[in-house]
Amino acid sequence: MDTGAAASRDIIDLNAPAAAAGQEEAAPAQARTSANESDLPPEEIARITDDVIAALKSVYDPEIPCDIYELGLIYQVDLEAEGVLKVEMTLTAPGCPVAGEMPGWVKDACESVDGVSRADVTLTFDPPWTPDRMSDEARLSLNML
Repeated sequence: MDTGAAASRDIIDLNAPAAAAGQEEAAPAQARTSANESDLPPEEIARITDDVIAALKSVYDPEIPCDIYELGLIYQVDLEAEGVLKVEMTLTAPGCPVAGEMPGWVKDACESVDGVSRADVTLTFDPPWTPDRMSDEARLSLNML
């Protein structure tokens, strides 16, 4: 995996438009935080961000041998006041057999992060997931490059 590209990916807002064919990746996402959360030092925000990414990477789609972060199932994560994490995610298909369970897995994973008091996970299908949302790492692991 190209670590430069990985560094530009940010859990805080992954809803940037997908790259057009022939382009590397969409522009790096911008961090979104609430005004009340700004009292956290930047290094604490960076640590929580890294830990939340690691937590999201621990959740796998049971039908695809890849984690949900690299699959592009996480659309947006906002850290709000008092450590409340708002996660917007999707599934590869509305009829996914774990549709009722996966948001709970994401909630549990995120709530294990020190500094996160609660995680609220919202499931959306707008926009629908497409393979274009996958990272190069996911494409490589699934032999799609």
